[in-house]
Amino acid sequence: MSPIDFILHIDQHLLQFLHDYGRGFYAIVFAIIFIETGLVLMPFLPGDSLLFACGAMAASGAIDIHLLLPGLFFFAVLGDNLNYALGRHLGQRWLLRPPRLLRVDYLHQTQGYFARHGGKTVVLARFAPIVRTFTPFVAGTGRMPYARFLSYDIIGGLAWTLSFVGMGYAFGNLPAVRHKFTLSILLIIGISLLPAFWQALREFMAARKRSQQS
Repeated sequence: MSPIDFILHIDQHLLQFLHDYGRGFYAIVFAIIFIETGLVLMPFLPGDSLLFACGAMAASGAIDIHLLLPGLFFFAVLGDNLNYALGRHLGQRWLLRPPRLLRVDYLHQTQGYFARHGGKTVVLARFAPIVRTFTPFVAGTGRMPYARFLSYDIIGGLAWTLSFVGMGYAFGNLPAVRHKFTLSILLIIGISLLPAFWQALREFMAARKRSQQS
Protein backbone atom coordinates (compact mmCIF):
# COMPACT_ATOMS: atom_id res chain seq x y z
CA MET A 1 0.00 0.00 0.00
CA SER A 2 1.53 3.32 -1.06
CA PRO A 3 1.12 6.43 1.14
CA ILE A 4 -0.84 8.16 -1.66
CA ASP A 5 -3.22 5.21 -2.02
CA PHE A 6 -3.74 5.12 1.74
CA ILE A 7 -4.57 8.85 1.89
CA LEU A 8 -6.89 8.88 -1.14
CA HIS A 9 -8.79 5.75 -0.07
CA ILE A 10 -8.40 6.27 3.64
CA ASP A 11 -12.04 5.41 4.43
CA GLN A 12 -11.70 1.97 2.84
CA HIS A 13 -8.41 1.22 4.57
CA LEU A 14 -9.74 2.34 7.96
CA LEU A 15 -12.77 0.09 7.56
CA GLN A 16 -10.43 -2.78 6.72
CA PHE A 17 -8.35 -2.02 9.84
CA LEU A 18 -11.54 -2.05 11.92
CA HIS A 19 -12.61 -5.36 10.39
CA ASP A 20 -9.19 -6.97 10.85
CA TYR A 21 -8.18 -5.65 14.27
CA GLY A 22 -11.38 -4.68 16.10
CA ARG A 23 -10.54 -2.37 19.00
CA GLY A 24 -6.92 -2.51 17.91
CA PHE A 25 -8.11 -0.03 15.26
CA TYR A 26 -7.80 2.75 17.83
CA ALA A 27 -4.18 1.86 18.55
CA ILE A 28 -3.35 2.04 14.81
CA VAL A 29 -5.01 5.43 14.36
CA PHE A 30 -3.45 6.87 17.52
CA ALA A 31 -0.04 5.56 16.45
CA ILE A 32 -0.32 7.26 13.03
CA ILE A 33 -1.16 10.60 14.66
CA PHE A 34 1.63 10.19 17.23
CA ILE A 35 4.24 9.38 14.57
CA GLU A 36 3.11 12.17 12.22
CA THR A 37 3.41 14.77 14.97
CA GLY A 38 6.23 13.18 16.96
CA LEU A 39 8.88 12.27 14.41
CA VAL A 40 10.26 15.14 12.38
CA LEU A 41 11.33 12.65 9.68
CA MET A 42 7.73 11.51 9.00
CA PRO A 43 5.74 14.57 7.82
CA PHE A 44 4.03 12.76 4.94
CA LEU A 45 1.63 10.68 7.06
CA PRO A 46 -2.06 11.68 6.84
CA GLY A 47 -3.40 13.95 9.55
CA ASP A 48 -6.35 16.09 8.49
CA SER A 49 -7.83 13.43 6.19
CA LEU A 50 -7.43 10.74 8.87
CA LEU A 51 -9.32 12.83 11.42
CA PHE A 52 -12.08 13.60 8.92
CA ALA A 53 -12.47 9.93 7.96
CA CYS A 54 -12.55 8.87 11.62
CA GLY A 55 -15.23 11.46 12.31
CA ALA A 56 -17.33 10.05 9.47
CA MET A 57 -16.90 6.52 10.85
CA ALA A 58 -17.93 7.71 14.30
CA ALA A 59 -21.07 9.33 12.87
CA SER A 60 -22.03 6.00 11.29
CA GLY A 61 -21.65 4.26 14.64
CA ALA A 62 -18.71 2.11 13.54
CA ILE A 63 -16.39 3.53 16.22
CA ASP A 64 -16.86 5.31 19.54
CA ILE A 65 -16.32 9.07 19.31
CA HIS A 66 -16.02 9.28 23.12
CA LEU A 67 -12.90 7.13 22.91
CA LEU A 68 -11.72 8.55 19.59
CA LEU A 69 -11.59 12.27 20.42
CA PRO A 70 -9.66 12.15 23.71
CA GLY A 71 -7.22 9.62 22.23
CA LEU A 72 -6.51 11.68 19.13
CA PHE A 73 -6.00 14.82 21.20
CA PHE A 74 -3.75 13.08 23.73
CA PHE A 75 -1.49 11.40 21.16
CA ALA A 76 -1.30 14.54 18.99
CA VAL A 77 -0.03 16.54 21.98
CA LEU A 78 2.19 13.67 23.14
CA GLY A 79 3.77 13.46 19.68
CA ASP A 80 4.43 17.20 19.66
CA ASN A 81 6.12 16.92 23.05
CA LEU A 82 8.43 14.19 21.78
CA ASN A 83 9.22 16.34 18.74
CA TYR A 84 9.94 19.34 20.98
CA ALA A 85 12.33 17.22 23.07
CA LEU A 86 14.12 16.03 19.92
CA GLY A 87 14.55 19.61 18.80
CA ARG A 88 15.78 20.74 22.19
CA HIS A 89 18.39 17.99 22.50
CA LEU A 90 19.31 17.27 18.87
CA GLY A 91 18.17 20.30 16.88
CA GLN A 92 21.42 22.27 16.78
CA ARG A 93 23.40 19.17 15.88
CA TRP A 94 20.95 18.24 13.11
CA LEU A 95 21.07 21.76 11.70
CA LEU A 96 24.84 21.43 11.30
CA ARG A 97 24.71 17.87 9.94
CA PRO A 98 21.14 17.09 8.84
CA PRO A 99 20.10 13.41 8.61
CA ARG A 100 19.45 12.28 5.04
CA LEU A 101 15.69 12.06 5.57
CA LEU A 102 15.39 15.52 7.14
CA ARG A 103 14.03 18.10 4.69
CA VAL A 104 16.03 21.18 5.61
CA ASP A 105 13.92 23.38 3.30
CA TYR A 106 10.82 22.49 5.34
CA LEU A 107 12.79 23.29 8.48
CA HIS A 108 13.72 26.72 7.17
CA GLN A 109 10.12 27.34 6.08
CA THR A 110 8.93 26.59 9.61
CA GLN A 111 11.57 28.89 11.07
CA GLY A 112 10.11 31.58 8.82
CA TYR A 113 6.67 30.96 10.31
CA PHE A 114 8.11 31.45 13.79
CA ALA A 115 9.81 34.68 12.71
CA ARG A 116 6.47 36.06 11.49
CA HIS A 117 4.02 34.70 14.06
CA GLY A 118 6.03 33.87 17.18
CA GLY A 119 4.49 31.41 19.62
CA LYS A 120 1.15 31.49 17.76
CA THR A 121 2.90 29.38 15.13
CA VAL A 122 2.38 26.33 17.38
CA VAL A 123 -1.40 26.83 17.04
CA LEU A 124 -1.52 27.98 13.42
CA ALA A 125 0.80 25.23 12.17
CA ARG A 126 -1.63 22.57 13.39
CA PHE A 127 -3.69 23.33 10.30
CA ALA A 128 -0.75 23.26 7.86
CA PRO A 129 0.40 19.78 6.76
CA ILE A 130 4.16 19.19 6.95
CA VAL A 131 4.72 22.48 8.80
CA ARG A 132 2.92 21.06 11.86
CA THR A 133 5.45 18.22 11.99
CA PHE A 134 8.41 20.59 11.99
CA THR A 135 6.97 23.25 14.32
CA PRO A 136 7.56 21.48 17.67
CA PHE A 137 11.08 20.55 16.55
CA VAL A 138 11.87 24.17 15.68
CA ALA A 139 10.33 25.33 18.97
CA GLY A 140 12.62 22.97 20.85
CA THR A 141 15.66 23.93 18.79
CA GLY A 142 14.97 27.61 19.50
CA ARG A 143 14.64 26.90 23.23
CA MET A 144 11.07 28.14 23.40
CA PRO A 145 10.08 27.92 27.11
CA TYR A 146 8.39 24.57 27.61
CA ALA A 147 5.42 25.91 29.58
CA ARG A 148 4.68 28.41 26.81
CA PHE A 149 5.04 25.74 24.12
CA LEU A 150 2.76 23.34 25.99
CA SER A 151 -0.01 25.92 26.49
CA TYR A 152 -0.04 26.81 22.78
CA ASP A 153 0.19 23.13 21.84
CA ILE A 154 -2.81 22.14 23.94
CA ILE A 155 -4.91 24.89 22.34
CA GLY A 156 -3.77 23.92 18.84
CA GLY A 157 -4.22 20.20 19.39
CA LEU A 158 -7.72 20.67 20.78
CA ALA A 159 -8.78 22.98 17.96
CA TRP A 160 -7.34 20.63 15.32
CA THR A 161 -8.94 17.43 16.55
CA LEU A 162 -12.33 19.02 17.27
CA SER A 163 -12.51 20.80 13.91
CA PHE A 164 -11.54 17.94 11.58
CA VAL A 165 -13.24 15.14 13.51
CA GLY A 166 -16.25 17.43 13.87
CA MET A 167 -16.39 18.08 10.12
CA GLY A 168 -16.19 14.36 9.43
CA TYR A 169 -18.89 13.66 12.01
CA ALA A 170 -21.19 16.35 10.60
CA PHE A 171 -20.64 15.92 6.87
CA GLY A 172 -18.79 12.65 6.25
CA ASN A 173 -21.93 10.55 5.85
CA LEU A 174 -23.90 12.91 3.66
CA PRO A 175 -24.72 11.06 0.41
CA ALA A 176 -22.85 13.59 -1.74
CA VAL A 177 -19.72 13.26 0.42
CA ARG A 178 -20.04 9.50 0.89
CA HIS A 179 -20.24 8.83 -2.86
CA LYS A 180 -17.34 11.20 -3.62
CA PHE A 181 -15.21 10.51 -0.57
CA THR A 182 -11.90 10.59 -2.45
CA LEU A 183 -12.81 13.97 -3.92
CA SER A 184 -13.74 15.17 -0.43
CA ILE A 185 -10.34 14.07 0.91
CA LEU A 186 -8.59 15.90 -1.93
CA LEU A 187 -10.63 19.00 -1.10
CA ILE A 188 -9.61 18.78 2.56
CA ILE A 189 -5.95 18.40 1.60
CA GLY A 190 -6.28 21.39 -0.74
CA ILE A 191 -7.88 23.54 1.95
CA SER A 192 -5.18 22.50 4.42
CA LEU A 193 -2.47 23.56 1.99
CA LEU A 194 -4.03 26.96 1.21
CA PRO A 195 -2.18 28.83 3.99
CA ALA A 196 1.17 27.52 2.72
CA PHE A 197 0.31 28.43 -0.88
CA TRP A 198 -0.84 31.89 0.19
CA GLN A 199 2.36 32.49 2.14
CA ALA A 200 4.48 31.27 -0.77
CA LEU A 201 2.59 33.59 -3.12
CA ARG A 202 3.12 36.55 -0.77
CA GLU A 203 6.84 35.82 -0.55
CA PHE A 204 7.07 35.48 -4.35
CA MET A 205 5.28 38.80 -4.90
CA ALA A 206 7.44 40.52 -2.28
CA ALA A 207 10.63 39.18 -3.88
CA ARG A 208 9.42 40.26 -7.33
CA LYS A 209 8.63 43.74 -6.02
CA ARG A 210 12.08 44.04 -4.48
CA SER A 211 13.73 42.96 -7.74
CA GLN A 212 11.75 45.55 -9.70
CA GLN A 213 12.78 48.31 -7.27
CA SER A 214 16.47 47.41 -7.40
